Amino acid sequence: MTQVHKLIVQHGREAARRMISEQEIPYFNIAASILEEESNEVGITYSGFCLTALPHRRLDDEQNWVRSNGNLSLLIKPGETKKVPNPRTADDYRKIGVPYGSKARLILLYLQTQAVRTNSPVVELGRSMNQWLDRMGVAVGGKTYTEVRNQAERISRCTLTFDWCDGQTEGFRNGSFVEGGIRLRGLDQQGDLWDDRVSLSEAFFRLLKEHPVPVWEPAIRHIAGKSMAFDIYVWLAYRLHVLEKAKPVSWKAVFDQFGTGATLRYFKPEFRTALAYALSVYPEARVIEDEEGRGLVLHPSPPPIPERLIGR
Repeated sequence: MTQVHKLIVQHGREAARRMISEQEIPYFNIAASILEEESNEVGITYSGFCLTALPHRRLDDEQNWVRSNGNLSLLIKPGETKKVPNPRTADDYRKIGVPYGSKARLILLYLQTQAVRTNSPVVELGRSMNQWLDRMGVAVGGKTYTEVRNQAERISRCTLTFDWCDGQTEGFRNGSFVEGGIRLRGLDQQGDLWDDRVSLSEAFFRLLKEHPVPVWEPAIRHIAGKSMAFDIYVWLAYRLHVLEKAKPVSWKAVFDQFGTGATLRYFKPEFRTALAYALSVYPEARVIEDEEGRGLVLHPSPPPIPERLIGR
């Protein structure tokens, strides 16, 4: 993908388009758009989500989600919701399942970004949340409204545990993303889908402030509907700019972090496609496949926020 960006810069969009294969067109179009971006909007995510992530697809509602990466592991347990208006026993509740997919990631990114910007765990929702999702290409209406509402409820009710196994850092156990829940109103004429505000849990807000990772909002927008590409992008945003030398990453390690339940054989093509999308929005990233087929090689690279935008 670095070569595609170079072609666009050296020859212009139209000429560069004639130099690539048909298979590269989807990535080329995003790469060309990214090079034209002038937005200085930055998002913030917690570093733990750069090394572990939510599932890409829906799991069984009873199923826990576990991801590990070196010394860090993430466990998400599904929350419960009532089955009847006035529950009286445990049987009146059912598991709602863990959050998953691109919309859950976008909701979490918005909450984290706003909390860091305002230095407050209390995040304003209302129209500002709706406008941000619209900028990300998520027009909240009809079927999409139902999907967003479902992910918001899953985020509200699940519990998560971040475990560090290096004996030095503190874990985050059996906590929640938010306190009180994220509630959506019915669709109204003003377009205010959300309650006025929500509060991140104290423990999660503390972790976020201690370990924030900046990402470029236009990059997120161009891959907003591709959850694996989203995860790869934030992983590279976290890893590449702090490297001092090339870092090999085995296919097993890549599969353990990003795999979706398929075998490694079937995972590789899916990952390569998602990686191409992630690299199309991160022109400075230097990531190649090992020549002997053992995995990836990460090279020291500039941070994902374009230098021309830093300090604006």
